[in-house]
Formats: sequence, structure tokens, C-alpha cells
Amino acid sequence: MNYEIDNLDKQILSLLMQDVTRAYTDIAKELGVSGGTIHVRMKKLTEMGVVKGAQLLVNPSAVGFDICAFIGVFLEKGSEYKDTVEKMREIPEIVELHYTTGSYSMFAKIICRDTTHLRQVLNEKLQPIEGVQRTETLISLEESINRQIKIE
Repeated sequence: MNYEIDNLDKQILSLLMQDVTRAYTDIAKELGVSGGTIHVRMKKLTEMGVVKGAQLLVNPSAVGFDICAFIGVFLEKGSEYKDTVEKMREIPEIVELHYTTGSYSMFAKIICRDTTHLRQVLNEKLQPIEGVQRTETLISLEESINRQIKIE
């Protein structure tokens, strides 16, 4: 696809990143274009893979999940990565997983109800996965920043 992102696209993305529920007609009025233009631009940005979708964000602690932890995963062999990822996909408490450089082979973000639940996830779900050599756990005390990139 030979479509380049221009300033209008960036403005649209910026406004929607602030409030994804905002109506295209409101955005169109603010930017001085038609609602159809916003719709067409968003369709192109989605087809290009710039926009990956929209999601409803739930506050985990508001629904009883009070522990956020980061798990450094050491694999026995790097070749076990793909199989390990597939097994880790089955653990619903894992909300992010990254293949990394440095000390860890993988780095996971998990959300649990409490420390008992965290221990259960580690001991009964994550550590028994074939290929996982060991893990290191860091518990988050507070999330200080959580944001999207700024589009300029």
C-alpha cells in the first residue's frame, strides 16, 4: 500500500488516542473536514496496520486483581521460545509477554488477585512449562506512567 501518513492522519490519531469513544463527526468538526473523510482515513490507517483496533480498558484492582508483577523468564534453550509462548498463551494472568535481550529470555507482565494467586500462577502454571529453567519476579508497587506514544 502506497499511502503515507500526513498531518491530518496524525491529528485524527492523536484525538482518538485521547478518547477512543469520540464520534468521527466531532473530530471532523474540530479538524474542519467531513465525517466521511475521518471514516476513510481511519479505514486506511487500519488496513495499513497503523491502527490495531480499539479496546475497553478495565482497572484490574476495581475487579479484584490487586497484584501486578513482572516475571523474568530464563529458558533452557532459545530454540524453545515458540513452544513456550504457545503454552504461556494459555495462562490468562499473563497480559503481556516480550522476547528480550539481556538477562532474561522473556519478560512477562501478569495480573493476579493477591500474593497467594501470584504464587499459584508461578508454581502451578508458569514454572512447570517445559523449557522454563527459572523465573525472577518483580512486584509492582505502583504504576506511575502508562501511555501511548505521542504522534507528532
